[in-house]
Formats: sequence, C-alpha cells, structure tokens
Amino acid sequence: MEKIKTHRELKVYQAAFRMAMKIFELTKEFPKEEIYSLTDQIRRSSRSVCANTAEAFRRRKYPKSFSNKLNESEAEAAETQNWLDFALQCRYISIQDHSLLDQEYENIIGMLVSMQKHPEKWSI
Repeated sequence: MEKIKTHRELKVYQAAFRMAMKIFELTKEFPKEEIYSLTDQIRRSSRSVCANTAEAFRRRKYPKSFSNKLNESEAEAAETQNWLDFALQCRYISIQDHSLLDQEYENIIGMLVSMQKHPEKWSI
C-alpha cells in the first residue's frame, strides 16, 4: 500500500467533499427565506467535515490532536444529518436524496471512527 501524502487522497475526505458539493447543488433550490438559516447551516457543517478531516491529517504526528479533529469531523457529519432531516421534513429535498445523503454520512462517520480508533496507522 502506497503511503498517503495529502488529505485529498483520503477516501473519507473524498466522500465528504462529494457530499458537500451535492448538498451545495441541492440547496440552490431551497427557498430564499432559508438562505441565512438552513441553507447556511447545512452548507457550513458539510464543508466542516472536509476541513476538519484535512486539519486532522496535518496533525497526525500528535495522536490526541489528530483524534480530536477527527471527532470534530464526526460531530459535523452528524450535524449535517440533522439539517438533512429538517430539509426532508420541510420538503426541500426528496426522500431519495435524503436516504442517499444520510447513508453516505453514516459511511463517512464510520470511516472517521475507524481512524480515531487506530491513529497509529496514520502517524508520520
């Protein structure tokens, strides 16, 4: 297995980035009155999953800091799921889109938890 050199090579980062972009596209259709609330919140939390994962990767030589940042990524992913639930209940997204995104975030959370349990695999 070739050593990962950048956060962009991490499968979890790639998945989170894809989902953040999917959410960005979906939220373009949200009502204008949601621009400073739901739209802003879900875009911010979905992007934070990526940002915190990137930061964690750069802190991997410090296991506690690495795990802490991964935990923040996990929390942001769960927050994104929360906003997806609101978007579904408000009928801003379809059941199919919600199911797909929710499952993808479950997978992302699983990868983040796995990385937290085995920080030694990611050390420099």
